[in-house]
Amino acid sequence: MAMNPPVVLLDKQAGYTVITLNRPDKLNACTVPLLEGLKAALDSAIADPHCRAILLTGAGRGFCAGQDLNERKPVEGQVADLGASLLEYYNPIILAIRQSDKPVVCAVNGVAAGAGANIALACDIVLAANTATFIQAFARIGLGPDAGGSWLLPRLIGEARARALALLAEPISAVQAQAWGMIWETLESDALMSRAHALARQLATRPVGSCAAIKQAFLASPSNSLIAQLALEADLQRKAGQSEDYRIGVRAFLAGEQPRFVGR
Repeated sequence: MAMNPPVVLLDKQAGYTVITLNRPDKLNACTVPLLEGLKAALDSAIADPHCRAILLTGAGRGFCAGQDLNERKPVEGQVADLGASLLEYYNPIILAIRQSDKPVVCAVNGVAAGAGANIALACDIVLAANTATFIQAFARIGLGPDAGGSWLLPRLIGEARARALALLAEPISAVQAQAWGMIWETLESDALMSRAHALARQLATRPVGSCAAIKQAFLASPSNSLIAQLALEADLQRKAGQSEDYRIGVRAFLAGEQPRFVGR
């Protein structure tokens, strides 16, 4: 009997790990197995001392269409607890991406809808095919935002645009998303993955401690006062300045050479 392919693929490259959502016939819509597989793949990459960056993408013609509603069909006489689903499956994925010391690149190859859009936007550097679209689809099915969308979007594009996108639930093109500052870059579809791999390889040459400090600083920034953020920067810089990577970087700079940073 033929076995079903895994719904999440993990591919270890030299210095970085590629995680691919793999339900292409369903636009990689989220099911419990996919969400569990994605969290497990993230945990594996984060714990791997040979992995210095993570690349997340989707198989087929879409990145992720959000929750698979076939898994959520209302049943007469039963009340679904969608909040429990977020706490158990979605929220740990968003936190893993944001709190990981390792930079996460996302290559959005097609539609990114609902929670799928917000998983993408939680990543550190988001690239998209110029044919891709993002949609906060929740209002179309009677829901509020989730998977961190209400936190991510206002910080990326401002509250006015974030509110309108959520309330109107209309798709926005990748080109417009880049113009608004929602994502980093748009490319022709056939150039997307080569560019994403190139960025992951570039990030894999960066010092791990430096990437961790950058992510920690930006994660704390929205809730910190200026005084608190300055104190955090001083603490992170104190630790970074005592690292071997800093010594390697300064020596290479003064010698006019490319630094080769140590592993974790």
